[in-house]
Amino acid sequence: MSSMKKALARLGMVNYINTAPIYEVWKEQVQRPDWPVTEAPPAQLNQLLAAGELDLGFVSSYEYAARPEQYRIMADLSISATGPVGSVFMFSSVPPEELEGKQMLMTGQSDTSVWLLRIILEDFFLVKPEYTSGEVFGAREPANEPAAVLAIGDEALRLATETNSPYPVQIDLAEFWHQQTGLPFVFSVCAVREDFLATAEDTARDLHQTLLSCRDQGRKRLPEISERAAHRIPMDPTACLHYLQAMEYDLSPAKLEALEEFFSRLIRHGAASAKALPLKIFR
Repeated sequence: MSSMKKALARLGMVNYINTAPIYEVWKEQVQRPDWPVTEAPPAQLNQLLAAGELDLGFVSSYEYAARPEQYRIMADLSISATGPVGSVFMFSSVPPEELEGKQMLMTGQSDTSVWLLRIILEDFFLVKPEYTSGEVFGAREPANEPAAVLAIGDEALRLATETNSPYPVQIDLAEFWHQQTGLPFVFSVCAVREDFLATAEDTARDLHQTLLSCRDQGRKRLPEISERAAHRIPMDPTACLHYLQAMEYDLSPAKLEALEEFFSRLIRHGAASAKALPLKIFR
């Protein structure tokens, strides 16, 4: 094996159960000290990849759009959904069209979900709340409860099952996006740094194929992986299986179109680089 194939490759993996169909297989089968994995929420992985402290990983789609000159998107890998995703929700005490000027508390864990929410509210409902960032489950006085919250990942799964929630309105953001655009929504891409590709393209290609193999095996073992992942929320294993069956991990032509639509809207909002389009794909 050439020295290039032994290059260190630092991988970022989202620490939510939606990566379990890939990551559980990886943990079983990939024993590579030269491929260390950092587990973290998407926003933290974004920062590490941007700083060059990771070489590639699953990061918010927004991160690619913000700094496209630094990355390429690995072909056929994503964390996405066509319709309801079940773990990215706006929970509101009032209908969305009544949120103008009201407090909207947003998780700081995913820039993509934050901007998806903003696009839905501002482009489709034509309202602009007062956005704040903080802990969705933080301790607050009842009088200080925000009018609405954005929750993602395992937090959203917990909040969606609360029986005494102060938020009767629940909107699955991926489902709403699909209803409005007819497109899937891509929450996360696997981005690889251009400077890493310049010196270790063979390693990136090996790692890409390994991730695809783990994904393909994980999809075939969903019932078993759901049993394993469910206790982390905790949630019923059958409900966990249903949730993971709604997750998609490919990057089909429809999903590339969805990224282009999302990035076009980000550019119009001044939230992304115009160089985000056309997409750069590593195959």
